Amino acid sequence: MSDSQSHGPGKGVFNIGQRIVTTLVGMVETRVRLAIVELEEEKANLIQMLMMVGLTMLFTAFGLMSLMVLIIWAVDAQYRLMAIAITTAVLFALALIFGVWTLYKSRQSTLLRHTRKELETDRSLLEEHRS
Repeated sequence: MSDSQSHGPGKGVFNIGQRIVTTLVGMVETRVRLAIVELEEEKANLIQMLMMVGLTMLFTAFGLMSLMVLIIWAVDAQYRLMAIAITTAVLFALALIFGVWTLYKSRQSTLLRHTRKELETDRSLLEEHRS
């Protein structure tokens, strides 16, 4: 009785279902591993960029402070207030420009680009087989 059940028509369906599940689990595992690798790369890039941005801002701040002191001392006493106002306006304008530029660049996300591409490929293949 066990021999007829192990070789019956249900066994083929069971094997096909098992292969489908195994294939789907393999695909999901591959996609998750790809996502993890991409996240680790993005984390390393983000930490490096944050350190570089921090150092850049630190050196830029000290440079701008030194430049402002130099400009203010170089200008005649009667024009110092205007020199301070112009310097402040230029710095605020640059801060606004770079802030908008940073927002624009942050909207162009490439996070998990390869994973999303592979998932789109998987979806299109599944939709082709379903049709």
